[in-house]
Amino acid sequence: MKAAIIMGSTSDLAKVEPAVSILKEYGVEVSVRCLSAHRAHAGLSEFIEECNSNGTEVIITAAGMAAALPGVVASKTVLPVIGVPLSGSVLDGMDALMSIVQMPSGIPVATVAINGSKNAAYLALQIMANKHNELRDSLLEDRKKMEEAAMKTNEEIASKYQ
Repeated sequence: MKAAIIMGSTSDLAKVEPAVSILKEYGVEVSVRCLSAHRAHAGLSEFIEECNSNGTEVIITAAGMAAALPGVVASKTVLPVIGVPLSGSVLDGMDALMSIVQMPSGIPVATVAINGSKNAAYLALQIMANKHNELRDSLLEDRKKMEEAAMKTNEEIASKYQ
């Protein structure tokens, strides 16, 4: 199982590290790169071609402001691309969200919440779980644990206020 994470700037690293951790917890090999769509387009194209041929199953992209990176990546591959809009500008990530979510027909980018790298990782895992049964089983088991924890909390609250 293999995924790639591309961020547009080193200032984005702290916001994508949670995704790296989650993917690695599930045994996914993760390649992480800092390749701006505007300033490193040749290197970005080269890395996408590498992903297209090395068994990478999904690419997570994280970018702020104009957030061209997810769309550029999606235009160069048919691998699933997940965009993570990042905050940091005057518009607090809304500019990046609108940029990523408004892709033209035929070049989709799955988009998660602003600074939502954790959910990007879980979405990547769900995509890969269609091919890897052990990953699917792990995700289902973790969902069961989440439900049990939520129900326990509910019972504690209910008993406190009866």
